[in-house]
Amino acid sequence: MTDPLSILQQARWGRVPADWRVFAKKRGKLSGFFHGTSDDPDPLLVITPDVAVEYISERKPLTIVVFQDLVGMKLRVASSDSSAAVSTWVDLRYADGSKKKWRSAGFANDLEAIQGFIEAYGAHKALLGYA
Repeated sequence: MTDPLSILQQARWGRVPADWRVFAKKRGKLSGFFHGTSDDPDPLLVITPDVAVEYISERKPLTIVVFQDLVGMKLRVASSDSSAAVSTWVDLRYADGSKKKWRSAGFANDLEAIQGFIEAYGAHKALLGYA
């Protein structure tokens, strides 16, 4: 796996391989001011064939999902009876038996980001002969 910080830096420069997916969001000046993140780089989600790396702010740790460590994933969607709001996430199953919920902190409602995440994992497994 390439260093997550190197992946983010390369994506910020805009020179990424064709098989990377990059999702960026501009941080509003007012929002950044109130949340103490006005000097931080903008949120960024980078999905490569081997790993997904998400940067939200200097105050939050990077979210890193290494596809090689996974044995499966399942898309989940839920809504409440009282509203039309829909929540989407991906359940991750790791080789060591642990489970984790992946929901992008900055791109939670971006269906292209979720689709890109699932597709990258599928392609990773197919290339390794696990599909």
